[in-house]
This record gives sequence, structure tokens and C-alpha cells, in this order.
Amino acid sequence: MNRNFWIIALISLINSLSLTILIPVIYLYGRQFGLNDFQTSLLFAVYSVAQFFATPVIGKLSDRFGRKPLLIISLTGTVIANLLAGTATTAWLLFLARFLDGITGGNASVAQAVISDVTTPENRARGFGINGAAFGLGFVLGPVISLLAQQISLGAAFLVSGAIAAVALVLTLFLLPETLPPRVTATGNLFDLGLANLIRGLTFPRVGILLVINFLIGTTFTIFTYAFQPYFIQVLDQTNNTLTLMFLTFGVLGVLMQTWGISILTKRLNLVSILLFSLFIRSSSFVLMPIWANVIYFVAVSIIFSLFNSLVQPMITALISLNTKPADQGMALGLNASYLSISNAFGPVIAGLLIHSDNPVTYTYPLYLSGILTFGVLLLAIGTRDRYQVNQQPST
Repeated sequence: MNRNFWIIALISLINSLSLTILIPVIYLYGRQFGLNDFQTSLLFAVYSVAQFFATPVIGKLSDRFGRKPLLIISLTGTVIANLLAGTATTAWLLFLARFLDGITGGNASVAQAVISDVTTPENRARGFGINGAAFGLGFVLGPVISLLAQQISLGAAFLVSGAIAAVALVLTLFLLPETLPPRVTATGNLFDLGLANLIRGLTFPRVGILLVINFLIGTTFTIFTYAFQPYFIQVLDQTNNTLTLMFLTFGVLGVLMQTWGISILTKRLNLVSILLFSLFIRSSSFVLMPIWANVIYFVAVSIIFSLFNSLVQPMITALISLNTKPADQGMALGLNASYLSISNAFGPVIAGLLIHSDNPVTYTYPLYLSGILTFGVLLLAIGTRDRYQVNQQPST
């Protein structure tokens, strides 16, 4: 891995910190503005819908004008949006900030395109794995920083998030060179920014089915994540401090699996086999988690879940990249991030319709539903694997 790879991995880490600082806060911050459970789920949805439409545009523009300018624009938007959210005085300003953050939140797909630019096909999966580990490390540190910021106020967490995003912006400005090879710069109508590809992308040979699979994966996962925190605190009678320790555990395990774990597994298995097995563990874990309302049991199942869940996105991303021409990397990865974003809008809303704060047992319903639906996704992935399997042998 060269210097540019490690720079973008560092930027991904900082960007992850900016995001994960907000995860424990958004629900509570929305309630502070007088929003109910369902209205609070819309704070997640408005961000994801905006990101859904904006991400493929950002990806295609990065194929046209380069990775660095689009990273700069999107990170600038993140800084402004979080500063606006942290100083909001009304609910509509908070929704506006979330919408703006979603529009400019497509920098993850640009970072992935940079990785595609600077890695060979042979080490592409490892590159995405390390980038995923950098992102996962944010899940270790982000909740801890969030907890410290919350000692000041919930809004302070957004201000800290904006400040951290500004650090990533400075690194991009001064350390990251342009990585898009001039010979593969995309051409075409300047005003065709890729929105039509949201639908047409589903028909792309080999890539289309992966977009569908990842959309379904994202939907089932966000159904789970929206109910995870209240289940852990209300049903298992735990505190914010133990919840932070859970996030810390998940982050550490994710980093280990996305670095050493992927390196070990790819020596013995191909990418599709790793993906399918990870989906099986994810599906089983979702169903097993709520069976017994015991915190030790829950943590044990969650540890197994975390180990293999951290492999899903690196495998999907690597398969999409390996099935895409060099000139279309930004567009394809942008489409992937976009469909993942819209899945993040559906998941919380579905979970929000299932749960009722006056009946804590309803927090188990999204967990069971996520497990059943993830098993369905696994069957789809198995049945269509010949359409996206690459000629890739286990590495040596």
C-alpha cells in the first residue's frame, strides 16, 4: 500500500469519527426539540434520502473532475451542516442541517474510488478492508468523544463533529494529491450528472444485482440498529456507559477482522464465500439476540455478530469494484453508496413503526424481523452468485 492509500485511510478514520460522534446523539437531540419517536426517525430518513440522490452525482463528478475537488466540497458541506445542527434553535433548522449533511455526505464513495485508483485488483479487497478498519476505528473512538461532548450539551456533539470534519478537510487540501488517472477520466454530457443511473444502474451487468443485495443488506441492518440502543438500555436495563463499552468492543473487533481477519480469510476463501458466510452469521445473530433478555448472553451473541458483520461491506465493495471498469469506479461506488443511503432511510422508519416506548418488548420485533429478512437476502445472494462472481482465487 502506498502513501496515498494511507492518507485516504486516515481521512476515512477522521470522517468516521465525525459520523459516529452523532450516532448516540441524534435520537436524544430530536426529542429535545419535542419530536416523537416516529418524527425522530425522520431525522435519519431525511439525511439518507438526500444522500441517496446526491452520492451518485458526487461519484460521477469525481470521475469527471477528479477525486480531490469533490472530497473538498463534500467535507466542507459536512462542516457547515454540523455547525448549523449544533446551533439550531428550531426543529426545522435541525431537519435542514440533516438534509444539507446528506447532500454533501457522499465523500465515502469518493474515498472508495481513491482506493480503487491506488490499489491493484489483487490487493483491492485488502485495501477496502483496511479502509473499513479505519472507519471501524471511528466506531471505537467516536462514541467516547460523543459521551464527553454530551457533558456540555447534546448540541456540542454536533459542533465537535464539525470540527473533526474540518481536520479531514485540511488533510485533503494539503496532503492528498489527485489520484484519478487522466487516461480514464470519464466523458459525456456535463449536465448528465448520473441521476438516471439510479435506475439504469440496476441493469448494469454483474453490478446491478450487487446494488440490490446491498440495498437489502442496508435496510435489514438499519432496522436492527435503530432498535439496538433502546433494547440494550430499556429491556436489558443497562446505562449509557455500558452502551459505550459495547460500541468500543464492536469497533475493536471490527478493526481486527477488517485488517488481519480479511488477510487470513482471503488466503483460504474467495470473496463471495466470505460474503455468504458473513450474511449467515448476521442473520442468525439477529434472531438469537432477543431470545433471552440477559446481558451476558446478549453480549456473547453480539461479539460473534460483530466479528463477521464487519466483513460484509468490504466484500460487497470489493466485488462491485472488481466488476467495474476503471473509468466507472466513482460512478459505480457512488451508486452503491446511494442505494445504501436510501436503505438507511427505510430501516429506521420501519423500526419506528414497530416499536412503542410504553411497551419495551416491542424493541425485540425489529431484531427478529432483521434476522428473517437477512436470511432472505442470503438466499438471494446464493441464488445469483454466478452473476457477480469474479475470477479471483484465494490469495497466497
